[in-house]
Amino acid sequence: MPSQQITAKVPTTFLGYLRSMGPGIVIALVWLGAGDLVDSAVAGGNYGYTLMWALALALFVRFTFVSIIAKYQLCNQHGENVLAGMRRIHRCVPWLVGIAGLVFAHIYNAFSLRGVGESMSQLTGWGNPFVWSTFWAAVAALIVFRGGFEHIKKLFYVFLGLLSISLLGVAIWSGPNPVEMARGMMLFAIPEQHGPYGVFLLLTSLIGAVGGSIANLLYPYFIEQNGWKGPRFRRVQLYDLAFGTLVVVILNLAVWTVGAEVLKPGGIEVTDLQSLANLITVVLGKWCGPLFYLGIFAATYSTVVGNATGYGLLCSDAARYWRRTSGESSAPTGPVNIQQSTVYRWVVAWCLISPLVWSLPGMPDFVTLTIVGNAVSVVVLPLLSAALWYITARTSCIGAQYRNRWWENCLMAILFALSVWSTYLFIERFVTWIFPMIT
Repeated sequence: MPSQQITAKVPTTFLGYLRSMGPGIVIALVWLGAGDLVDSAVAGGNYGYTLMWALALALFVRFTFVSIIAKYQLCNQHGENVLAGMRRIHRCVPWLVGIAGLVFAHIYNAFSLRGVGESMSQLTGWGNPFVWSTFWAAVAALIVFRGGFEHIKKLFYVFLGLLSISLLGVAIWSGPNPVEMARGMMLFAIPEQHGPYGVFLLLTSLIGAVGGSIANLLYPYFIEQNGWKGPRFRRVQLYDLAFGTLVVVILNLAVWTVGAEVLKPGGIEVTDLQSLANLITVVLGKWCGPLFYLGIFAATYSTVVGNATGYGLLCSDAARYWRRTSGESSAPTGPVNIQQSTVYRWVVAWCLISPLVWSLPGMPDFVTLTIVGNAVSVVVLPLLSAALWYITARTSCIGAQYRNRWWENCLMAILFALSVWSTYLFIERFVTWIFPMIT
């Protein structure tokens, strides 16, 4: 499989650091998709600011988790990527990760493309959501197939501008309460269930949407495409990831504020995008509804493009291991060439075409698809967190200089325990929900 050798210079000035950043924004807007918007709006609408501590915890966990993943990508003694490191556990692990990538690329883009279609239909006032979803999926295919990573980075800065204008504008107009926001982040309270979505389902979905998922494995591929290779890029990578995480924090708080200040006072439950935007229009003014839809479009469409690019890279890399036996070397070196790889094109097509079935009339609504889809994603977290903990803690994998320190191992242990707990909650709730249906 062809690979492209990309080189970058280590920045030495403040402007140099700003110019070199990019992977953090791309992964941040992949994370800030339909899951964050819906989960934050539903949690804020049903529970006010009470559960905001879960958002803060999830974002802290995600930053730490992804930072450790990036450390392996840049600093391991073998000069290999994360998937090659996982192969040291067992040669089947990259295949399992690749298969999981195909499955969750479909799940994530299912509700993201549904959100794109619904937001454009409401924003323009005409057209079927399925038609809009199909149109924008075709546009995404042109972007991902034809543009290199540099073009994709520039596009994501445009998305960031649209999100900042729309979501922050609506949040400021709704009148946030900084005192209650601070209380919600510090008191760790769990309120009684309210609304159609239970508090534990929302917590599980928040962890899946914000705290961590297989989407975290996309960041090393964006690093690779940006030309960062070796420990000398570790500092700029940390700044890059911190900036991206800060963007997610601010925009998540904006959506949560809308839920807490607009939905909760009226005792109104979120059932679909249209009812939410209509309420925002009534309460805040005629311009806020379309502004909110613009933010929904930017968030969901950036996720569609980012998922297609990231999972295309992940699955293409996993395909390198398919015919290799345990006695062969880990993988070809160098990043995947996104303009020449056949596997990359097939995976991108899968990411953009297969999820369209969920945009057909009669399928579950956008909010339900998003919450259930993100809750399902926690199932793979124990495997991923255990595998990544293993390769970043062992000297034979990452080397003595960069292996996890005691506090990093403690954080990875907490993450593993949290992932097991979240998976247990999901399975318990799923069995409780499905058992009456089959009996």
